[in-house]
Amino acid sequence: MSGRSEPGGLDGQGPGGTPTPFVHPALFYRDTRDYLEGTLGFIREGLAAGEPVAVAVPGRNLRLIREGLGPAAGAVRLLDMERAGRNPGRIIPGVLRAFADAQPLGRRVRIIGEPIWAGRTAVEYPACVQHEALINAAFEGRTATILCPYDVRRLDERVLADAWATHPTVIHDGRTAHSGRYAPDKVVARYNEPLPVVPGASAVTFPFDEDSLPEARHRAADEGTRLGLTPARVQDLMLATAELTTNSVVHGGGRGVLRVWGEGAGVAGVSCGAVVCEVRDSGVLADPLVGRRPAPLDQRGGRGLLMVNLVSDLVRMHTGPLGTTVRCWFGR
Repeated sequence: MSGRSEPGGLDGQGPGGTPTPFVHPALFYRDTRDYLEGTLGFIREGLAAGEPVAVAVPGRNLRLIREGLGPAAGAVRLLDMERAGRNPGRIIPGVLRAFADAQPLGRRVRIIGEPIWAGRTAVEYPACVQHEALINAAFEGRTATILCPYDVRRLDERVLADAWATHPTVIHDGRTAHSGRYAPDKVVARYNEPLPVVPGASAVTFPFDEDSLPEARHRAADEGTRLGLTPARVQDLMLATAELTTNSVVHGGGRGVLRVWGEGAGVAGVSCGAVVCEVRDSGVLADPLVGRRPAPLDQRGGRGLLMVNLVSDLVRMHTGPLGTTVRCWFGR
């Protein structure tokens, strides 16, 4: 995988004034003052330069930024990351690229994206850190600056170490430093980990092939309804099941295994639990950005995993020589 962005200034200028198309620093902050100094300065510099600016951060921090900007907040696209980025797999296509791709070609955009905060669960974290690593490939060569804040008081050392590995530069105590630990490809590979095994007795299990695709979809819907999903969420579950099982038939060896079960509170930020859908097959995903790359309007097909990311509260994947597992969560 490519994505070897070089460090540069936040204005897109590298050493000696050399233009740097894509800039992706992490901002380490300790308190509200640190946070606002780093984020508001970044936003105001972009607005002064005539650059489109978007901010996608958790709700509390979004309120701080909105209040700090005052009237200038009306010139900034403001998004609550706890909603827009609830599933880390949809942040690149549904937040970052959605904003950048809507701007005039060649114009530098500035985005603040805070996908990792203390409330993220251990189940979500691998998808979060893979997202941070994959931004570098998704924006390679594009004129954009994406600043990612990290709360050094509330996030553990593993998270901060991963931030050094997924960002070419890190801003800490007001100083910008090149990361000698920058290795996004290794991070993606390290978090491509096997998913925990769920006891068979707790899941509805349905082996499927081309002839049984409709039944697989309806089996998932029936179980989702039984487990308490709303009708709208059952439709999302059916869509995800249809896309995943069809992918298995077309690209994953012609068959696979569907499993659906319920999980308790605290999964994907859903206070009353979630319904989980998993599809396993013998295919191998060679592209780490699959499902995270926006599809051109004129593209026919190829939107399956993208749609799954857009409708799910969380998506985790594991792929290897023996096959691929995709697991999706839907809040009740």
